[in-house]
Amino acid sequence: MINRRRQFGVTLPEMTVVISIAALMVGLTLPAANMLFNSFESESGAKSIVSAALSSARAIAAKEQRYAGIRFQKRYDPNNPIGASQYIIFIIKHGQKSNSLDYGFRAVDGIQPIKLPDSIGVMDMTIRTNHGLDHTDAEDTGERAINDNSLINGTEEVDDTSAFSIIFSPSGKLVIHEARMRNRDEDYRPVNLDDSADDIFNSPINIIYNSTGMFVQDDYAYLGYGAEFSRNKFYIYETKKLKQVPDNLRWTNYLQRIAQKPIYINPYTGTIINEQ
Repeated sequence: MINRRRQFGVTLPEMTVVISIAALMVGLTLPAANMLFNSFESESGAKSIVSAALSSARAIAAKEQRYAGIRFQKRYDPNNPIGASQYIIFIIKHGQKSNSLDYGFRAVDGIQPIKLPDSIGVMDMTIRTNHGLDHTDAEDTGERAINDNSLINGTEEVDDTSAFSIIFSPSGKLVIHEARMRNRDEDYRPVNLDDSADDIFNSPINIIYNSTGMFVQDDYAYLGYGAEFSRNKFYIYETKKLKQVPDNLRWTNYLQRIAQKPIYINPYTGTIINEQ
């Protein structure tokens, strides 16, 4: 009787078939995966992210019975200010201390900022009229709409228009409210961790030298950060296109077209409505 030893493994033709099927599956699934990824990188994807954040902020305002909302702002990166990532930060009104600013806001405890897709940016098309160095300059709420190249050719102006807030009242209604972002300790221009160890809003000194904080608080008008009023609309732009435009032609060569497509927020429901 012949003892036939059972063989394991696959033959070369069988291996070829397996590899061919795997290659076919990869070819079929990659486009779908790319479409899913690109959907978040697109304008519609950005709107979905913002819409979800607005809904959450409105719920926070109702739950805490305090003014609350979201803040758009670029992470502080002096080495790459134009290319710095932009985030959505959940904010809530101060009011726990006797010396609290009437219009002071801080980051909501326990909620991390949401990073926007690197291909998409959000701005309010408005800048401060005062980028002075003194502390009183940061208290000035003077502002103007961007409508000329000279108003958006500086780094501080790009940071300025990329930093703004949308705020809801305790009843859940969108409001135009003066706002100023501060650290949780409500300290003006903290110089060390003893002043403030806030890991969200802090001073440039603490962010760079003490690795504490992500965003510059509203005490630095010369960097584009100071008191301002919250918004009821915003604009979405493509970061790659903005970077490709010369600094002195940002308005006429690109942003002028973006300014014609504002995205409004329903004041009663907090939802995004069609452009007007």
